[in-house]
Amino acid sequence: MPAFLRELPPIRRHRADAEFGGTLTAQAPARAYTLMVQGTTSDAGKSTLVTALCRILARRGVRVVPFKPQNMALNSAVTADGGEIGRAQAVQAQAARLAPHTDMNPVLLKPNTDTGAQVIKQGRAVGNLDAADYHRYKPVARGAVLASYARLAAAYEAVIVEGAGSPAEINLREGDIANMGFAEAVDCPVILIADIDRGGVFAHLVGTLALLSESERNRVRGFVINRFRGDLALLQPGLDWLARETGKPVLGVLPYLHGLHLEAEDAVEARQSASRTDALRVVVPITPRISNHTDFDPLRLHPGIDLRFVAPGEPPPPADLVVLPGSKCVRADLAFLRQQGWEPYLQKHLRYGGKLLGICGGFQMLGREIRDPLGLEGESGVSAGFAWLDMATTLEPEKQLRNVEGRLLHEGVPVTGYEIHAGISAGPALDRPFAELESVGFDGACSPDGAVRGTYLHGLFESREAADAILHWAGLAEPNSPDYVALRDEEIERLADAVEVHLSPSFIHELSIANTCGN
Repeated sequence: MPAFLRELPPIRRHRADAEFGGTLTAQAPARAYTLMVQGTTSDAGKSTLVTALCRILARRGVRVVPFKPQNMALNSAVTADGGEIGRAQAVQAQAARLAPHTDMNPVLLKPNTDTGAQVIKQGRAVGNLDAADYHRYKPVARGAVLASYARLAAAYEAVIVEGAGSPAEINLREGDIANMGFAEAVDCPVILIADIDRGGVFAHLVGTLALLSESERNRVRGFVINRFRGDLALLQPGLDWLARETGKPVLGVLPYLHGLHLEAEDAVEARQSASRTDALRVVVPITPRISNHTDFDPLRLHPGIDLRFVAPGEPPPPADLVVLPGSKCVRADLAFLRQQGWEPYLQKHLRYGGKLLGICGGFQMLGREIRDPLGLEGESGVSAGFAWLDMATTLEPEKQLRNVEGRLLHEGVPVTGYEIHAGISAGPALDRPFAELESVGFDGACSPDGAVRGTYLHGLFESREAADAILHWAGLAEPNSPDYVALRDEEIERLADAVEVHLSPSFIHELSIANTCGN
């Protein structure tokens, strides 16, 4: 047995105030055992490990819930209670076999410039703040974080918490609610994960520890090394050195799982699926503020589709279907597309018989104009759209947030999805709607010649029948779309199986029984 899988010291249970009223103290036992996963860098594997631990515990009958105090991402999901959280937490909820809830991610930051973001507090937008303003807002955000945590800790047996970025970002330490600031507030143990595939894994781990305070270092339970490929025996001397140097055990070395699919927290997943020579060619532009690009994951995994994300500066290739994605800053992304030469490309694409679909912000771009009188997404003003649909959109302060189901009108097949948008569209184009939704009414629009369609529905391609219908409209004779929802759960199972094999058995066992604390 590798040295890092030997007996480990017992897990230290945390104590917190179950009757939270503004702060958390170490006076009374919380009902839930809490463990926090922090990373040495962004994309070190925090989301992945939290997802795996949620499924492992759920399979063992533990009532477990994911939690991320503060998230910065443009991929979001609509919750069962009608709010908005990071997409990664929705996936983690699925791993825990729960419906997503706003308490799972009480603070979500959606960047709209390089220095500012829209702040979502407990599922609702509260406004746009630059970095300095958000720093002053942190006490309010901290209250929301601890209130949401207290509710989850009272309702579940285990809370698996995901940090953000790195706890060693010393310029962000004051008022921290995303990493060690939260761990200190609720007095919970921490796992530190690092990505060996990027190189420098030992420097990342030792350097991160060196930049923590003594109390923070003491709460680090141990290390997990992620995405390892090779002979573990060759890594063992380094693991032994790391344990001696830091006094912390290595809890596991997780393998590189080729082809693993989990919906991305924020970065665009450009990996393509293997496709046939007769595959349908689908092109999606990457705009500076692209949002909810997880809409395209079912297409990327479809064997009959050649999906291409086109990065800034790249010439768009020939396509059968072009999809304009969602956007956090629609007018700015529209200007970007024009600057990049997409307008003449799309004109030629349609002239030669191609199909064009707009989703959410991309749908708004297809109209005559986009109005932002209140400056909700930047400077106030009006931008001319591409004008392929006879409609105009006005951005309003209140977001439309809902999970929906209905049917595509042209094909009459069922569709499910979710809406996250501030724009309200109106005009004659809406007399030819894309879909009819229960409890909502008509959605979207279609051009008279049938070549252009637009919709506010995210998650459109997760519905097999709807995906088949749209792909058939775009030119794929036999779509045979995979069951994406089942595939996503299979990938969660695959991940959990791998982590259960490669993480310390005694650590997983203690996690499984720690939920008895306080019950």
